[in-house]
Amino acid sequence: MAVNFASKCSRAGSSLLGGLGNNLSALLSTQHGTTSYNYLSQQVRTFIQMRTVLKVVDNSGAKKVMCIQALKGKKGARLGDTIIASVKEAYPNGKVKKGKVVYGVVVRAAMQRGRCDGSEVKFDDNAVVLVDKQGQPIGTRVFGPVPHELRQKKHVKILSLAGHIA
Repeated sequence: MAVNFASKCSRAGSSLLGGLGNNLSALLSTQHGTTSYNYLSQQVRTFIQMRTVLKVVDNSGAKKVMCIQALKGKKGARLGDTIIASVKEAYPNGKVKKGKVVYGVVVRAAMQRGRCDGSEVKFDDNAVVLVDKQGQPIGTRVFGPVPHELRQKKHVKILSLAGHIA
């Protein structure tokens, strides 16, 4: 059944995409059938970089922010790193308004990160807590799980506001 689906996709891909269909059919037709299809359907998890939209998980008034710049590293930001972001969606009576440029600490990242004991931690979404220039949180509550790696990055105040530490 899976091989049949791969062959139908390869024929449809070659007829719809013209020259690009040959590459698609080569990817979809393998000895195991669905191996390449699973690879194509998975989301690639990378660093938090410029233009990444993140969910805000505190009560500062912002819903979503877009990363402008990661303050550490050339590739991008990971768990516990500080970013500069622009507020894209906000609640009407919040402390921050839409369009304001803010600082934020990444508290959840979809990219996996190894721990000292050999385990790895990764989350389903990318989330941030808004902070001021001194690193103090703007909001008074943090929603959802927060990794304990923030303690090493000197964000103890965020950990104290969090309800669940992962």
